[in-house]
Amino acid sequence: MIIGAIIGLDRQIRNKPAGLRTHMLVSFGSAMFILIIMQTEELQDSSDALSRVIQGVATGVGFLGAGEIVRQSPQESQRFEIHGLTSAAAIWVSAALGIAAGCGLWQLALISSVLTLVILNVFKRFE
Repeated sequence: MIIGAIIGLDRQIRNKPAGLRTHMLVSFGSAMFILIIMQTEELQDSSDALSRVIQGVATGVGFLGAGEIVRQSPQESQRFEIHGLTSAAAIWVSAALGIAAGCGLWQLALISSVLTLVILNVFKRFE
């Protein structure tokens, strides 16, 4: 959750719809799915089960990202606008960070969260 909070706090400060709580929940949920598989004795040695969980998390988070991107325009009820691609990508990264942390790769997750902050802040100037 802390690793997701690193990204979420940045998004919250910038008044993005998916902020602190969303990123914390996505990273926490992703880690929980991984930990469930890793702690289940029958599945501990099954890379196939782990692979399916990671695929399921990526698919589920894709739906969250789609909800972030496609919103109905308040002016016209039949018109949709596309916004929030970066926020959707940040949610996706939060899921990956949760997966890494759940697999015990917390150093990778921590370094990756710092790199994500660099991408969100430094490269924003090039848009």
